[in-house]
Amino acid sequence: MNIKKYFSFSEKLVFVRWQNRGYAIFSTLHREVKIGVLAATYFISLGYMNTFARTETDSISNKIRLAEVEVTARRAPALYTEVGRLITVIPRADIEKIPVRSLQGLLKYVMNVDVRERGPLGVQADLSVRGGSFDQVMILLNGINITDPQTGHHNLNLPVDLSSIDRIEIIEGPAARVYGPNAFSGAINIITATSRQNKVSAEIMAGGHGLYRLGGTLNHNWGNTTSYLSVNQSASDGYIDNTDFDLLNLFYQFRYQKNGESLNFQTGYTEKAFGANSFYTALYPNQFEETRTLFSSLGFQTGQTIQLKPSIYWRRHHDRFELFRNGENAPDWYGGHNYHMTDVFGASVNAVIPWVLGKTSLGGEVRSENIWSNNIGYELHEPLEVPGEPDALFTKSYKRANASVFIEHNIKVGNFSASGGVMANFNSGLDDRMKWFPGVDLSYWVTSHLKWMASYNQSLRMPSFTDLFYQGPTNVGNPDLEPEEASSIETGFRYVSTALTGHLNGFYRKGTNLIDWGRKIGDDVYTTTNVNKINAWGIEVGATLIPASIGMPVIEKIEVSYARLDQDKKPIEGYESVYVLNHLAHKLNIGVDHKIVGDLSAHWNFLFQDRVGAFTRSVDAEMVEYKPYWLADVRVTWQKKGWRIFAEASNLFDRDYYDLGELKRPGRWISAGLNFVLNYQ
Repeated sequence: MNIKKYFSFSEKLVFVRWQNRGYAIFSTLHREVKIGVLAATYFISLGYMNTFARTETDSISNKIRLAEVEVTARRAPALYTEVGRLITVIPRADIEKIPVRSLQGLLKYVMNVDVRERGPLGVQADLSVRGGSFDQVMILLNGINITDPQTGHHNLNLPVDLSSIDRIEIIEGPAARVYGPNAFSGAINIITATSRQNKVSAEIMAGGHGLYRLGGTLNHNWGNTTSYLSVNQSASDGYIDNTDFDLLNLFYQFRYQKNGESLNFQTGYTEKAFGANSFYTALYPNQFEETRTLFSSLGFQTGQTIQLKPSIYWRRHHDRFELFRNGENAPDWYGGHNYHMTDVFGASVNAVIPWVLGKTSLGGEVRSENIWSNNIGYELHEPLEVPGEPDALFTKSYKRANASVFIEHNIKVGNFSASGGVMANFNSGLDDRMKWFPGVDLSYWVTSHLKWMASYNQSLRMPSFTDLFYQGPTNVGNPDLEPEEASSIETGFRYVSTALTGHLNGFYRKGTNLIDWGRKIGDDVYTTTNVNKINAWGIEVGATLIPASIGMPVIEKIEVSYARLDQDKKPIEGYESVYVLNHLAHKLNIGVDHKIVGDLSAHWNFLFQDRVGAFTRSVDAEMVEYKPYWLADVRVTWQKKGWRIFAEASNLFDRDYYDLGELKRPGRWISAGLNFVLNYQ
């Protein structure tokens, strides 16, 4: 298969045709195409739709658009068809249908993403990809790295919620040469929903356990500029004792585009206050945490032939952790709450140079990571006041710097595409050592429907500040930790047709010096250590069927995905691993999207998870193995013109299950809401 762009003019209207195929799409005014893809999973149910033609047009066209979407899986822009590795893209259309209330809830249904939620509706969750730990996944907002250096627990403290997300791109496996060294086991890029259409929206939702969410967005265009503003507030009394929360998100984005050049400014603020029942240890269930995050970035894109993209960004994060909420019933040994503030500054530049042999990308990035704390780091000469916290002092601090340069070359010859390069990285926490991260991705269209993919990549992950220094009654860090390293090889096939899309993929990852929190039975304290070599292998298979395309108009879409993961580091007898050895061995998603009648539709999700490993029960110090479980979620939606009314139930059959230690997850939770969108001139 060969892809050619054969018609364009000054406004960048580009017609893209797949040779030997009967379909095509358009991309206009620099807008990236919204697509349908293997994003979540749905179970089989029955229903009726009023027109076969509408189902066929909506479902099939969304799936076809996947072929030509531009993704950020390389340093240079690349079409999905050219990428030689597994990429999952969740479009806005799917986000609106899936019965979830937060980003982490949405990611729970992605094939090889492990989401261990501590609180509902975006309170806190640990994400891992392909059996890695929660510190090994890089989180990006519109391509800007917002990963927290203190701990991966804070990576999802984002200033946007689902209403502001246009799509999500997920790269599985090491992505250091694309995003940097901390994209150890994968990267998740969240792209917001600015558009050239003027519109305003409002949403309200309410549910059990005192749950409510209020929000609104404004997208306004003036000449060559676009302004996007979103505000949302949510809260709940909690599903069990001390799981209440109060969340606030504010986000603003400004874009200027003209003659192939653009400017992009974004800024956001998020505030969370929540009961942290057994979040970090079940010995003290009355924990509490409050976080505040401020983030801003400015980026440019210039050049018609040679494309230059510089950017700068800043992220500040405040965290107050109370082992005993409000200090109530605290024992004599309790020295007070923990206060942390991190500042991250970064700048990067990326140049894409097209020439006769393909596209070459050159660039680099610098990043400064800093923390002030009364618990993490080295002693300060003089204490500093904690902003916004009366009578609290920072007594410790730590900082490190990271710099990297890279080169990558991309080439496409007929049905064959290749991308290869290397990143050289320096980090002041590595005693001035330089690290090199090579990688190569290959793909070849065997037929007009079947693509072969293969890749090899290396990556590194620096210990978080918590890994290095944290001191508490049940957790003690280790300042002598070495960085984690990994190399991964994978190969597979993807099949694309009008009725069916699917893939089969396998990978092998060799990991060295992986960092884990753990303890021996009988010990009271968890410590961090490098657990030497842990090699992992996995198989991933998924398929999406559009029944309407084969004359079955009852069901719009059926999706099935399965991931199998194994590690050669078996659980150590008498040792409790908190993260590294508690991976998902099996994950199965099955589901359906169907019409009921008229403008009423339903969306079902069934999820099966089987986790290896165990946790220590606090009441008797017995080791308890994680048990496999099924979950069912459903959302019913009525949508017409600008109105969308929905009702949903998560954990429909009220199953008892545990993702992380002794923290019980919510039972059946019912909620409902409405959303209104008004387009204007």
